[in-house]
Amino acid sequence: MNTCATTEHAAAARWSTEAVEALFALPFNDLIFRAQQVHRAHFDANAIQRSTLLSIKTGGCSEDCSYCSQSKRYKTGLESKPLMSLEQVLDMAQAAKTKGATRFCMGAAWRSPKEKDLEPVLEMVREVKKLGLETCVTLGMLKDGQAERLKEAGLDYYNHNLDTAREFYGQIVSTHTLDDRLETIGKVRRQGIKVCAGGIVGMGESRRVRAVLIAQLANLDPAPESVPINSLVRIEGTPLEKVPALDPLEFVRTIAVARITMPRSYVRLSAGREQMSDETQALCYLAGANSIFYGERLLTTDNADNSRDDQLFARLGLRAM
Repeated sequence: MNTCATTEHAAAARWSTEAVEALFALPFNDLIFRAQQVHRAHFDANAIQRSTLLSIKTGGCSEDCSYCSQSKRYKTGLESKPLMSLEQVLDMAQAAKTKGATRFCMGAAWRSPKEKDLEPVLEMVREVKKLGLETCVTLGMLKDGQAERLKEAGLDYYNHNLDTAREFYGQIVSTHTLDDRLETIGKVRRQGIKVCAGGIVGMGESRRVRAVLIAQLANLDPAPESVPINSLVRIEGTPLEKVPALDPLEFVRTIAVARITMPRSYVRLSAGREQMSDETQALCYLAGANSIFYGERLLTTDNADNSRDDQLFARLGLRAM
C-alpha cells in the first residue's frame, strides 16, 4: 500500500476540492485580504526567502513531461551536459551565498538516480552544507535506500513537484504517475527530510484542475515546507509550446489560495517569474508568496535578473530573510 497516498486520503477532509474552488471564486480583493491575514499570522509579511537552483546534470532525461526542455524526446536545442564536478558546484554555491541566497538547490535530469551517480551528489550535499547553506536536491524518483543515504549526508530538503492534478496528469506525462511522485515524497518524509513540492500552472488546465492540485498539496500530512508555484515557460520544441498563457491575475489567485490552504509553508515564485511584470510580482507578494529563486538561471530557463529583484525589493520595502 502506498503510505503517502493513504495519508493524503486520510487528510483530505481538511480541504475539499469544492472548498478550494470556493476560494478561487472569491472577489479578488476579498481573496487577497484573507491571504494577507493568514500570511501575517505566520510570517513577516515583508521578508522573502531567497534560494538558488543549479542544474548539476542537464538534459537527456528519458521522461516525457510535456513542459520540459530536458526530455530527450523533444528537439528543443538544449545541449546535454554530464554531472558537474564538486569544485564547480561549490564555486556556484559560494557565489550564491555571497549574493544572499540561504538555500542551495541542485537539480539533475534523471528519471531516477543510478547508484554510481548518487555518491557524487551525496558529497555535494555534504560540502555545500559546510558553507552554511541549506541544501536541497531534485533527482527524480528515489529507489529504496536512497532517501536514507541522502539523510545521512545531511540533506535538508527534497524537491519533487506533483506538477498537476491527478485528473489532468495523463495529458502532461505518461512515463510516470502521480502515485509514483507521492511514493518518493513518502520515502523522504519517513527519513525526516523536509519536502519541497508544488506544481505548474498555465499548462492548459482548468481552474478546477488548479484547485485539485492545491488540495492535493495541502492535504499531504504534513503539507510541504516549501511550495513552488511555477508558471509554465513555453519552450519551443515541447508539446506545450503553443498553449495560451495564463491570465496573470489567475496566477496571483493561485498564490493566494496556496497561502490560505498551506499557512505555514513557504510559497515560492518559481519558473516563469522572468516573464512577469513587476506589478504581477508585487501582487504575488501581497497574496502571500514569500520565497523566490534568486539568480539568472532556473535549471535551463531564464530567471529574473538579480539587479531587477533588488530594485523591486527596494521599491516594495521587502528584505531578504
